[in-house]
Amino acid sequence: MVEHGAHGYWAIVVSFFIAMVLAVMPLPLWLAWGRPEWVAVVLIYWVIALPHRVGLVTGLVLGVMLDILEGAVLGQNAFALGVVAALAMTLYQRLRVFSIGQQAGVVFVLVGINQMISQWVQNLQGAGATTLLFLLPAFSSALLWPFVLHILRGTRRHYRVS
Repeated sequence: MVEHGAHGYWAIVVSFFIAMVLAVMPLPLWLAWGRPEWVAVVLIYWVIALPHRVGLVTGLVLGVMLDILEGAVLGQNAFALGVVAALAMTLYQRLRVFSIGQQAGVVFVLVGINQMISQWVQNLQGAGATTLLFLLPAFSSALLWPFVLHILRGTRRHYRVS
């Protein structure tokens, strides 16, 4: 039984590591605008699935790590992912019974909030976007939600993460 717990812990850590790699992987400029917010989507999944293991502190730690990886202002992603984690923890019981389409809509809103917080911090620096294209990652994240849900749910069941 202890062995499965260790596997479960590492399944969560590995999924966040893969999300971090996908978040900083170089893409062509035309494709970079629509890059899904991988870390936010994976965080939303784990908060919905295991709110007793993944929550606000996880969001803050992941955000600081993402700030360092992206070279962003320290705390920008931490604040944004912390808000996303807190909102997902508030909604997790409802999200579990929503259809995949409804969950994708909520993911769109949560990732959109993440993007707006990041954009707000960038505007304070004078480096923010001048159009609403900064919300494109929220749309692509919502479109990929069913795939991420299926992959992470399969991983969680395979390693018996609880």
